[in-house]
Amino acid sequence: MAEENTLGGLAGKVAGKVKQTAGKVLDDQDLQREGRLQEESVDQAADASAAAKEARLEGEAAQSAEERAAITRRREELEAEQAAATRDERIEDEQRTAAARAEKAEEAEQEAAAEERRKAAAEAGATERAGAEERGEHLSEAQRLERQAEQAERRAAAADPEAGR
Repeated sequence: MAEENTLGGLAGKVAGKVKQTAGKVLDDQDLQREGRLQEESVDQAADASAAAKEARLEGEAAQSAEERAAITRRREELEAEQAAATRDERIEDEQRTAAARAEKAEEAEQEAAAEERRKAAAEAGATERAGAEERGEHLSEAQRLERQAEQAERRAAAADPEAGR
């Protein structure tokens, strides 16, 4: 059978019904069959169009869902990056603070050590001076006793001239 162009949509359905009715009236089974086929063809085309539209909408919905998921993933990535950057900044601040505290503590320890050295030096100087004074007093005392002993020997020698010989 030769293919012919048939109308689609409502006009195609009406044309199919007209052919079927005309075929019944004229008792032409080919015309009736052609009308049924045209009507079925229009129905199939409508079904195919509806299915294609539904598939397109589902595809768009799926694509939209994929896009939303991709956007959500990207947002989560950006939030994680921001949280990491904030955490890194906080860690750096804490490290700077700890370093400053350690530096101040080191300075305080060095000052305390220097002060202890100054005190120790002052104490050592005082002890040394006291020792020198004490040695000086002992020398003076020893010199005084030495002189007294010499004087006593001279007196004894003068009192007993024979004892010194």
